[in-house]
Amino acid sequence: MFDKLKIAIVYDWIDKWGGVERVLLELHEMFPRAEFFTSYYDKDKARWAEGIKINTSFIQKLPDFIRKNRVFSLPFYPFAFESFDFSDYDLVISVTSSFAKSIITKPDTVHICYLLTPTRFLWISPDSYFKSSLFNLYVSYLKKWDLVAAQRSDYIVSIAKTVAERCKKYYKRESEVIYPPFDLDYWNNIKSKIKNHRSKPQFKSQKYFLVVSRLEPYKKVDYVIKTFNKRKDSLIVVGTGTQENYLKGSAKKNIIFMKNITDEELAVLYRNAKALIMPQEEDFGYVALEAQFFGCPIVSYQKGGATETIELEKTGLFFANQSERSLRGALARFEKIEYNIKAQYKRIGHLNVEMFDKKVFRNSFYDFINSNFKVQISNL
Repeated sequence: MFDKLKIAIVYDWIDKWGGVERVLLELHEMFPRAEFFTSYYDKDKARWAEGIKINTSFIQKLPDFIRKNRVFSLPFYPFAFESFDFSDYDLVISVTSSFAKSIITKPDTVHICYLLTPTRFLWISPDSYFKSSLFNLYVSYLKKWDLVAAQRSDYIVSIAKTVAERCKKYYKRESEVIYPPFDLDYWNNIKSKIKNHRSKPQFKSQKYFLVVSRLEPYKKVDYVIKTFNKRKDSLIVVGTGTQENYLKGSAKKNIIFMKNITDEELAVLYRNAKALIMPQEEDFGYVALEAQFFGCPIVSYQKGGATETIELEKTGLFFANQSERSLRGALARFEKIEYNIKAQYKRIGHLNVEMFDKKVFRNSFYDFINSNFKVQISNL
């Protein structure tokens, strides 16, 4: 059926590598003839997209200082996605945490939105993005526009129950949940490659905790840094972002930062860490699955997608508040049960991750499209 359909896949911007990009690659494998649409494409930072046919908006032609700055380019995004023409397409899949859902399609084109989250900087944590009251009027306008844009798709599929609840709260729409794909075959191959490798963090001690995150304000890595500034434990922070220099400047010598590492290097870090710390409220939390796959326990903030992927006191534990005090308490509890968690991991951790295998995602997504595509066509 899908070979006969003309399909488009739309994403907000293709300019990095991360959990969402793994979803896009999976969709590309599922629909190899589909064309991609995005606001702009950075070939140097998104090498994973080489070989994919990508259509970009007029934002691609804007000067770098505008295009690569989310604040400066903000006013252009609604126009960019509304300007795309999908009149020749049978099926359009928008993958979005902000603007891609706003595309306009004709009644005989099925539009499925795979929702990563309702727009975070408008609904969930606007204070982390807009510090000045000057933005209030524009943010108020964007919220109204975003609510309208969220009604345009025929169907919404959320990446987690957490996101489905937000979708209902902010967009007043029901959505089905299909968890993002975890590529067990790929990570099993990585595991075999690192079997005899040892991690070499820049510490005298091999005992370290780990953070794997984009270094952005909403990720809340700052209070992990403050916590470990007062501890003797070592901490490795893997990631890049706008807060990178600030966080490095505030960190003591027991904390080091790493970026642009390979998946093999990341796997070694997971395997040898005492625990992964997740201070943020994740929409889903792909990193939590990676950690569990490699037997790394997790100490996580008890909200968001992490609560759907972590087995309490089996693959990790939670803390209630995003604060140094709450994290310190969780680390103290973890040290008391660390042995028991690691003893259970060989049995529980891998079984837990198998529930999110990409085969489950692929079958669920195909089934969803098949059933709803037929309904849509029959209603025309």
